[in-house]
Amino acid sequence: MSTSASAKVPPAPGQQSPQGSLDRFFKISERGSTLPREIRGGLATFFAMAYIIVLNPIILGSAKDIYGHQLDNGQLVTATALTAAFTTLLMGVIGNVPIALAAGLGVNSVVALQLAPRMSWPDAMGMVVLAGFVVMLLVATGLRERVMNAVPYGLRKAIAIGIGLFIMLIGLVDSGFVTRIPDVAQTTVPLQLGTGGHLLGWPVLVFVLGVLLTLALIVRKAPGAILISIIVMTVVAVIIELVADVPSWGLTTPKWPGNPVAAPDFGLIGEVSLFGGFQKVGILTGVLFVFTVLLSCFFDAMGTIMGVSDEAKLTDAEGQMPGINKVLFVDGIAVAAGGASSSSATTCFVESTAGVGEGARTGFANIVTGSLFAVALFLSPVATMVPSQAATPALVAVGFLILAGSVKEIDWADFTIAVPAFVTMVMMPFTYSITNGIGMGFITFALLRLATGRGREVPVAMYVVAGVFAFYYLMPALGLT
Repeated sequence: MSTSASAKVPPAPGQQSPQGSLDRFFKISERGSTLPREIRGGLATFFAMAYIIVLNPIILGSAKDIYGHQLDNGQLVTATALTAAFTTLLMGVIGNVPIALAAGLGVNSVVALQLAPRMSWPDAMGMVVLAGFVVMLLVATGLRERVMNAVPYGLRKAIAIGIGLFIMLIGLVDSGFVTRIPDVAQTTVPLQLGTGGHLLGWPVLVFVLGVLLTLALIVRKAPGAILISIIVMTVVAVIIELVADVPSWGLTTPKWPGNPVAAPDFGLIGEVSLFGGFQKVGILTGVLFVFTVLLSCFFDAMGTIMGVSDEAKLTDAEGQMPGINKVLFVDGIAVAAGGASSSSATTCFVESTAGVGEGARTGFANIVTGSLFAVALFLSPVATMVPSQAATPALVAVGFLILAGSVKEIDWADFTIAVPAFVTMVMMPFTYSITNGIGMGFITFALLRLATGRGREVPVAMYVVAGVFAFYYLMPALGLT
């Protein structure tokens, strides 16, 4: 009787397996993986999501708080890389799943465009920390999955799509591909193509080429497509800056630094005020802000965790993942850690599927990914030379990927779901506010279910949240603001 090459042969008594304690701790062999596969998976995940080191500082660094202060770009690079390294390693050791974490796209827009303009940066980051504490509390009490079930599946997908569209609009605006029409033009049209309705200048060309390259690589399913595009277009931008007369690139001018290696700047770590924001905007508005951050992190992470774990074959016959509470608790820690480092909320990245595709099945892949983020701490001069026109094509691509992965999951035949989903999706980019999209979508859902005699199908929690949002919108009319 022959034995196949893939059969597992137990070690002799007293003899350790080839991978020893490392194999046993991470259950590498038990999950049908190998150490080389885990290493390849960790590398693939890092290269698929390393763009966040560039994008997160651009999004946060371009915004001002209520006092007109801006966060330092170099310090943001350090904070982003440090938090990604810490939380990814933590997920690998405690959760033992190949799911990497970093600053969440969409949530950072909430912090930059909704929280910061109403308060100081420490106040805004304090609200992110509070949202992380709430996530951990929900996990500890077993309520996180119950709360998730209160929001209809179609609305959860609509929130993701709305965030995707919002991210895409931010990319178009930050690149200069779309610009705001000045008020002096006295037109009801708020935006225009390029400058004066025309695409002009080298920076816009870099953005256009970057979008085309990114989408082409994604269509061809090239590993690390987004990072490859950022690197290529940064090189192109550096060449253009050397040979052409470019008036302005905006936030960052693409010039190769004299010294590409530098000590990380930890100046933003711990710059947090937990309750200062409530003094600026009031209790109700502050609670709604925390709720918005919580909701954005909550459902994005849950969907990513279940999607990646299913693809990695880590779920049981009922589709449940053993030990999911450990994973969810680490996610809560990650949200709070992101606020504490001023890098915005940290969450699970769907790009982890790149590592799973390379064979990753355990948390050891996270050890590789997290270690690479730690190395990136010393390369901030390289990261901060990337112009927004080379990085923002990733926002357009990520917006598309979110839309493509979620829109088909909505039941468009049921108008009591389809209409609220539509309202949620369009209100986020059209009002430049994720909060408005969520609030109006929830209110519409509750009202339509009541109007069609299906009010009993709406969970009590949804009525409570919809009522809070309705009161929030009525506050100016009631003279409460």
